[in-house]
Amino acid sequence: MHLYVDLVLTWILFLALFPMAFVWFRQVWAIAVKRDFSGVALKNGESPPNPAKFAPFALAANLIAGTVVLSAIIGVVGANLAKDEWTAMAGITIWCKLFFNFALSRHAHWDKTQADKAAVKQAKADAKLALQQSKQEDAGAQ
Repeated sequence: MHLYVDLVLTWILFLALFPMAFVWFRQVWAIAVKRDFSGVALKNGESPPNPAKFAPFALAANLIAGTVVLSAIIGVVGANLAKDEWTAMAGITIWCKLFFNFALSRHAHWDKTQADKAAVKQAKADAKLALQQSKQEDAGAQ
């Protein structure tokens, strides 16, 4: 039974490498050739204020990840890589790409997040000041 589970999961990982490589190389094409930065460093589906600033990093991450995954596919099809080697390559690549994209998107939206927090803080301070002034006016009127 364990053999079948291992075999099924290995096949799922191998078959998942094809669409991942396709999507990553398509993003490389969109960034490098089409100069389309709409998919760079998205956070909640929203682009950062300056996506062109972060496009080279997204381009490099997609190019490296796509190349590593493509080399793993070629190594499996050509019977040059053992199962442990290509699964390690694929797994590490997927996780590193996931973490790097998360960090890049958070860094790209950092200024906007800080500006939003400052605006909320200022609004709270203004509301508190207005409340204090209205209390003073009410106390003076009595």
